[in-house]
Amino acid sequence: MRRGNALYYIFSLVRVFLYPLALVYGAVVWLRNRLYDTGFYSSIEFSAPVISVGNLSVGGTGKTPHIEYLVRLLQYQFNVATMSRGYKRRTQGFLLADADTNALRIGDEPMQYFMKFPDLTVSVAEERMTGIPKLLQQRPSVDVVLLDDAFQHRSVKAGVNILITDYNKPFYNDRILPVGTLRENRPAYKRADIIVVSKCPEDMTEKEAAAMQQQIQPLAEQRIFFTKMYYETPYNLFTKERLSLQGKNVVLVCGIAKPEPLVDYIKQQANDLHILSYADHHYFLKKDIEEIKEAHDNWQVSDKIIVTTEKDATRLFLHKERLQEWGVTIAVLPIQVSFLFNKGSEFDKLILDFTERTLNENNMMYYGEEE
Repeated sequence: MRRGNALYYIFSLVRVFLYPLALVYGAVVWLRNRLYDTGFYSSIEFSAPVISVGNLSVGGTGKTPHIEYLVRLLQYQFNVATMSRGYKRRTQGFLLADADTNALRIGDEPMQYFMKFPDLTVSVAEERMTGIPKLLQQRPSVDVVLLDDAFQHRSVKAGVNILITDYNKPFYNDRILPVGTLRENRPAYKRADIIVVSKCPEDMTEKEAAAMQQQIQPLAEQRIFFTKMYYETPYNLFTKERLSLQGKNVVLVCGIAKPEPLVDYIKQQANDLHILSYADHHYFLKKDIEEIKEAHDNWQVSDKIIVTTEKDATRLFLHKERLQEWGVTIAVLPIQVSFLFNKGSEFDKLILDFTERTLNENNMMYYGEEE
């Protein structure tokens, strides 16, 4: 038996044993959603506009750069706040980011927002239902709240629900945990107001997009958009100076769910590449920092540079003093999203119109009550 056939046989056998677990998990999730759908469990709606960004699968759909896109879109007209769970943070409960904040206190993704957008209010709370009132009480100037990874948090009724699905593994081709990577059964996509297919190839055709849209089977009121990722100019982790990867030999330090596109991009830019890969959301220990230094120092090439992602940079920053002692350049590679088929302005209008309309309605209600 060939090795490939043997692996396929083993994988198929494992999936057979996992199916009963998937059925049980799927039934529990279905019952929970049914209790919300019938009103047995209630969802709270807040006076401030709330926009939720999430996914059906576990990790790796590009949710963070889409949150950042929304921050850029809204921040010049409105006072924007984000609220995340703060995955793998060492604290609990509601917290607002401040000058003493680090990734251990609020998590790496919220820390990334905080480091990147100085005027943004960044908060974390496991329970969004209780976290949002605390946020609005402590920051009454906040106009709009962006909920990070909250598609499954049905206790909060968002004004706009944005569902992100990966072009390379769309939810309609996936299965529920533990057989697949879905947190909920496929029909849960119907709760979304907007569906974004992320990580699309730059040369994606409208014909291919139409075929995917047909597979998604959107409801009449749902809007579908397609986005691609692109890398911006790297910058120095400490000085923020812009850097180039051209002709460099790169030691890549990454702890993200799906590093393949990042690796492919750096291979196109750099002279050579050495990869140090860690688990997603990995908090670097002293031994990891020593491993990174050793990999850099022992690589017998010139023009060496350490490159990392913005999310990893928040966790490396916890070892700022040690890293600065080396005098080694650490480049951070930022990423953004853009909309295909010239649909960015259409998406922007949906978000801006919702935010302005909700704020105007709330203002009318407030002044009407005073009169």
